[in-house]
Amino acid sequence: MKKITLVLILIIIFTRTIGVFAYSFPESSIIMEEKTGRILYEKNSHKKMLIASTTKIMTAIITIENTKLTENVKVGKEILKMYGTNIYIDVGEEISIEALLYGLMLRSGNDAAVALANYVAGTEEKFVQLMNEKAKTIGMNNTVFNNPHGLDDDTKNYSTAYDMALLSIYANKNPIYKKITKTKKITIKSNYKTYLWYNRNKLLQQYEYCTGGKNGYTPSAGKTLVTTASKDLLFLTIVTLNDSDSYKTHMNLYEEYFNKYKNYTIVKKGKHYKKDNKIYVASETFSYPMTKEEKKHLYIEITGKNQKYITIKLYEKIIGKIKLNKLEQKKEAKTLLEKFSYLFDNLKKFILGRQNNLNPGPLVPKPLEINNSESSSL
Repeated sequence: MKKITLVLILIIIFTRTIGVFAYSFPESSIIMEEKTGRILYEKNSHKKMLIASTTKIMTAIITIENTKLTENVKVGKEILKMYGTNIYIDVGEEISIEALLYGLMLRSGNDAAVALANYVAGTEEKFVQLMNEKAKTIGMNNTVFNNPHGLDDDTKNYSTAYDMALLSIYANKNPIYKKITKTKKITIKSNYKTYLWYNRNKLLQQYEYCTGGKNGYTPSAGKTLVTTASKDLLFLTIVTLNDSDSYKTHMNLYEEYFNKYKNYTIVKKGKHYKKDNKIYVASETFSYPMTKEEKKHLYIEITGKNQKYITIKLYEKIIGKIKLNKLEQKKEAKTLLEKFSYLFDNLKKFILGRQNNLNPGPLVPKPLEINNSESSSL
């Protein structure tokens, strides 16, 4: 028995040394690069799971896209049924959409979620319909929303790490959402009172490259966390579902994958390429996250018949296709330029000739030079 215990201890020490336990084991997780959607790491990323308050990412983006931040909401009685994390607004209180969004994302206010849902769509049911419609357009095919807050005692929201990564990338394209989720601290005023809110996403304080995100927890869902971070022009989003140590997991994963991957610019907009004695111009810039080893297996070729493309392959897989535009040589403009240059040269010769005729220089001691000059200019 003692020998078995000793062996287990040695195994744990060894695995910690090589990094197997560098972070905890979430039930489901994914690392996705934001610009290309490339999956750098995943584990059970398509498994349907409860998502708790990360639900509020969708609530926020639906609200932002369907209202103005300056609009005021008069808080209704729907907030009275909310429990868990709240911002403790009061019935009858008037507060702006912007303020409620900060309360939703920084403090995870369930009362803010239902107040926004009722204001935007009239009822929570209609708002949930908007959430599910948006999920389909984003490509969240394994997601079902049943409420705007993420509490799962009565109604439940199911999604996957993959789908939530898609949502995170979509939401972060919106500058208002990005500004709100990266805010660490804010003071808010309503017609009733003043609020001071700190962001509950601890990764913003713990990890210097974190740019935002949303945490969540219920006893049924466990700890859920969606975050974003950027370093050296590499933009990543990480999702972990049911992870006992989610912040440490995210921090360690970011460090590992920022060290492992770089964002390489493969094609630059405007760069010239030659094919069949014709010059083509790249229509856009293309960058891709790769390891140093992967970069060795990158291949570029010009393809297409009538329309030419730069086709980029990593190993044998096509990772990008950039349209090429033919560089048209303006023959007419060139001919006009040549004509103008020809006329200018002749005019120059004529003027110089006239100047030599009018001011021939010293007449002594060789007057014959005058005759030579006159003959050459005529």
